[in-house]
Amino acid sequence: MLTIGLAACGSDSSNNGSSAGEEGKNAKVTLELAISKSSQDSAFIQKDVLDDFEKKTNIRVNLQLIPAEQTTTVLQTKLAVDETPDIIQYNLASAVTDLNLERNFEILDNEPWAGRIVNKDVLSSGGHIYSFHVSQDTGMQGVVYNKKIFEELGLSIPKNYEEFLAICEKIKASGITPVFMPYKDAWAANIWPAAAFADFAAKHDPTFFDDVNSNKKKWSDVPEFKTFLEQQYEVYSKGYTNADVLSDSYDMAVGKFLNKEVAMMFMGDWLIEGVAEQDPGMELGVFPIPSSEDASLGASPLGGQLFIPKKSKHLEEAKQFLDYIASKDVAQKIVDAKGYVSNLNDVTTPELPAYKQDIVDNYITPKKTVLTTDAYMLVDRSELYRLLQDQFAGGLTPEEVLKSWDEKFSQLMQDKGISGF
Repeated sequence: MLTIGLAACGSDSSNNGSSAGEEGKNAKVTLELAISKSSQDSAFIQKDVLDDFEKKTNIRVNLQLIPAEQTTTVLQTKLAVDETPDIIQYNLASAVTDLNLERNFEILDNEPWAGRIVNKDVLSSGGHIYSFHVSQDTGMQGVVYNKKIFEELGLSIPKNYEEFLAICEKIKASGITPVFMPYKDAWAANIWPAAAFADFAAKHDPTFFDDVNSNKKKWSDVPEFKTFLEQQYEVYSKGYTNADVLSDSYDMAVGKFLNKEVAMMFMGDWLIEGVAEQDPGMELGVFPIPSSEDASLGASPLGGQLFIPKKSKHLEEAKQFLDYIASKDVAQKIVDAKGYVSNLNDVTTPELPAYKQDIVDNYITPKKTVLTTDAYMLVDRSELYRLLQDQFAGGLTPEEVLKSWDEKFSQLMQDKGISGF
């Protein structure tokens, strides 16, 4: 899942720009932009973009490239010891949990481009815009499925859990494994609950995430959450999945689809892109996790946004860089080159792959998406992932998973100094 671009920041702290003492009134300003080495294909740091920005503004951008595995630690240190970069590329949800978003980063509500943003939610936290991206395509999470298998068996997208089980039964009867569960990778077990919990909360308990983050409510207080965990396990216990769910890993998924061994998987649409790279003719799509009637499609927290630290030594110039990226002509070039779903009202989304156009037409445009639970979490979720693995190992009931997560969640929030814990 990390491949969807939990983009981060920099480690090479060498500064090739002028020091504060050397910068005369007309000297060139150098912005330090910190980014993970794993995100070197980022649209915002391509040489032609940075060169054109320098030509137009006389402001240079120096990249601080941080090893991917050290990104969070290095950024935490830089923010703490006043070695703050001027711009950071990171992920909003992770900035909340890892980098103390509200304390460390500028609110961007009043920037010139803010009024042109189509989907503010993917850039916002606590009602304020903290980051910038020209795309609103966050990576959608649901049930990835083989369209041809559905067509051959006369199946249609299920609207609820009962219809989903009926589809699984028909696929199994055809000799194909209905669902691939690669739960050796613990995070994969969270795709179903992350979307199901968020969809339920949005429709029936809109203050839930505020309440759970202020210790006014527990995860185990919502009976439906237990039901959603039961559902995912039932898909396995009914024999609709691979047998070795705790031995099989995500890196097997593309091959499983290419060989037509499986028909579906609870996953993000980044899997579709991975399959298409190997076999462009294979038609895959994605539909919402069918945990409730007419559920919304889960939207991952958007990766690779640009943030401006409050301690930036060149605050106005950093904002100038965002203005440049957001300018209609530059943003259009980036959106066209990367095949993004535009997040600016005067920038046109280019022709998209069929699966992505389906997502736009059926979910994004009619606003039938919901940010997954991860977007609201203030602490690391890996403990929850391990508890979900324990459920499939037969060690925990859904109720025990939630009660154990309540305890771990409370301790993590307490350790972080969150009020109310």
